[in-house]
Amino acid sequence: MATKAPRNDIDETRLRVSAPESEAVGVPAVLNALKISVEQMGVVRSVQSLVRINQKDGFDCPGCAWPEEDKRHIAEFCENGAKAVADEATLRRIGPDFFAAHSVDELRGHDDWWLGQQGRLTDPMILDEGATHYRPIGWDEALDIIAEELRSLDDPDEAIFYTSGRASNESAFLYQLLVRGLGTNNLPDCSNMCHESSGSALTETLGIGKGTVSIEDIHRADLLIVAGQNPGTNHPRMLSALEKAKHNGATIIAVNPLPEAGLMHFNNPQTPRGVILGGTKLADDFVQIRAGGDQGLFQAIGKHLLEVAADDPEVLDRAFIEMHTSGFEDYAAAVAAVPWAELEAATGLDEQRLRGIAERVRASRATIVCWAMGLTQHKHSVPTLRDVVNVLLLQGNIGREGAGVCPVRGHSNVQGDRTVGIYEKPPVAFLEALDREFDFTAPRAHGYDTVAAIRAMRDGRARFFMGLGGNFVSATPDTAVVEEAMSRVGLSVQVSTKLNRSHVVTGRRAIILPTLGRTDRDRRGGKEQRVTVEDSMGAVHASRGRLAPPKDDLLSETAIIAQRCARVFAGRDGAPRADWGALEADYAQIRGHISRVIPGFEDYEKRVDKGQTFYLPNGPRDARLFRTATGRAMFTANTLEYPRIPEGRLLLQTLRSHDQYNTTIYGKDDRYRGIHNGRRVVLIHPDDIADAGFADGDIVDLVSEWAGPRGVEERRAEAFRLVSYDTPRRNAAAYYPETNVLVPLDSVADVSGTPTSKAVIVRLERRA
Repeated sequence: MATKAPRNDIDETRLRVSAPESEAVGVPAVLNALKISVEQMGVVRSVQSLVRINQKDGFDCPGCAWPEEDKRHIAEFCENGAKAVADEATLRRIGPDFFAAHSVDELRGHDDWWLGQQGRLTDPMILDEGATHYRPIGWDEALDIIAEELRSLDDPDEAIFYTSGRASNESAFLYQLLVRGLGTNNLPDCSNMCHESSGSALTETLGIGKGTVSIEDIHRADLLIVAGQNPGTNHPRMLSALEKAKHNGATIIAVNPLPEAGLMHFNNPQTPRGVILGGTKLADDFVQIRAGGDQGLFQAIGKHLLEVAADDPEVLDRAFIEMHTSGFEDYAAAVAAVPWAELEAATGLDEQRLRGIAERVRASRATIVCWAMGLTQHKHSVPTLRDVVNVLLLQGNIGREGAGVCPVRGHSNVQGDRTVGIYEKPPVAFLEALDREFDFTAPRAHGYDTVAAIRAMRDGRARFFMGLGGNFVSATPDTAVVEEAMSRVGLSVQVSTKLNRSHVVTGRRAIILPTLGRTDRDRRGGKEQRVTVEDSMGAVHASRGRLAPPKDDLLSETAIIAQRCARVFAGRDGAPRADWGALEADYAQIRGHISRVIPGFEDYEKRVDKGQTFYLPNGPRDARLFRTATGRAMFTANTLEYPRIPEGRLLLQTLRSHDQYNTTIYGKDDRYRGIHNGRRVVLIHPDDIADAGFADGDIVDLVSEWAGPRGVEERRAEAFRLVSYDTPRRNAAAYYPETNVLVPLDSVADVSGTPTSKAVIVRLERRA
């Protein structure tokens, strides 16, 4: 039997710190996955669930977007994938009785872990204006209220429609059609806060906002640089791919401020080598870089390659540069002008060390650079990623086997959502195709991204908010501002599987629409439906839930949106034309629309049948075709930027614990980093702790300082334990969402607008 939901929040007084681990996964990961699975699902449901994760006739893991190989293991999941499934497929339930027993004020006082542990939502609920408790409401009444609210808006841009990365292609496509049919492009999504910098840099330089490699390329690479990423926690199945590459002879360089166990040594629990023979050492070189110094590293690599190319012309792929690129001379001149001393200051590494790393790149026959949030959440993230591309272009490492760019996405369909139209700045060609297919005119003006949406709510320019999955309030920066902004909205609607903070920090009225999850059986139109997703490498495949849902009348996200479209567009001039009932009853018809709107989805239904996977077109990968401003891959000349940390201050990066995925907190531990039974910790170099006049274990407040347009602004996160840790000097790290309060709303990356969650200037203050 599953255990009952916890009655109390995390007790930080029980927090315990041990030495960090130097190896990842192995038998302890298996045991922890099974423990959490049984606690949430019981034995029988755990077996039913785990054997179907990522199988061709099963469901796609609701966790990360790392791809599967064509040949699957019987246990095609990782520890954190098992946690994600257990969290969704839990036997715990939240019905009307729960909301009758707990006021919104009481729920708001609980921490994020407690909220998420209470169970699956089963009934539509409404919080009336001025009410203290949610009350149950019928499906029809709830959907009618939402439709009436949307019809009452003075301007479509007063509505904001947020999306998490777990929505299927089918639900996301209908969602964007609903929004554009209303007349707005206000479609902020989680990409705005994570890989928007990747999309901005790659679209400009390569002509596509995605990676250019396949899983087979990872296996065949000669050199893999994994920068600003912790796959052991965030994408554990990636470790198996890195292990295979390693056994094939690849060199791996790990670039990160923190030494992460998963990149150091991998004990694969599915092989004898990983269980009893000592596993595999992954990183040949750990580059402990200063936070925000990655642009300096890649400029140093490029500078060294160009210098040695003067004596050895074969260092560069001259034929590729001449035939397929533009801007080489300007880039070469810009990098030559950067002094080595400045590159040392940016990275915290001396010139000899930087040249040694560059020599590994020089010797490689095929190089892939993988990255995640450590590179994308800085003010200068877009220039940093342009310089990643520059290094790869020098040796022709785009569009050939075992080489390319690999931004590793988070949620399992965050890339697919963008592909099918979840974007506040949609391309005109997509809108024109949408117009033809649905006989209407979609709006052309760009909409709000996530930060702009928060500003609009804060300033009273938005009256309606809807979240399709996710936890907007906890995921976004500047928590106090976001909570105040949300309270000014007339109606907030959350389509959710589980309780989270966005249900207790609401508009003046609020509606919760419970929905089916990825693991749940979805029977509509007299048959079981399937949905599709796109993984981090542009491959599309089907997913079909197999478990009995928490309640028989639960609707899927797709069905909820189809019913919304039917209500909102009924009798509306200029609305999209479709048979909404037919789309709700047969998701294959939605895929038919997608196939006629978006290139690459031709024969959609046939290509995902029987567990098949197909790759979407990728010009740089498939044919060295670059749809950029010059028609070629673009070298760019970028001014070197890196954080300048004032005296007596630290540069804080926010990060996940091991028992966490995005804002969902599965447990109280981060065992690889040696943190147990608590979350309010800040990891700091021991000398920085001493210099600040503190000792390891002291409890402090973190105060962020940001020089904004109104002068220096301060924000406070209270009661964090100092933990002595192996970080670069004057760098620090702490978990989100607890530290999101420190990230200023207006501190964003140039070009992409991504919040700078990896570059927060803080000081330590002793608790009164």
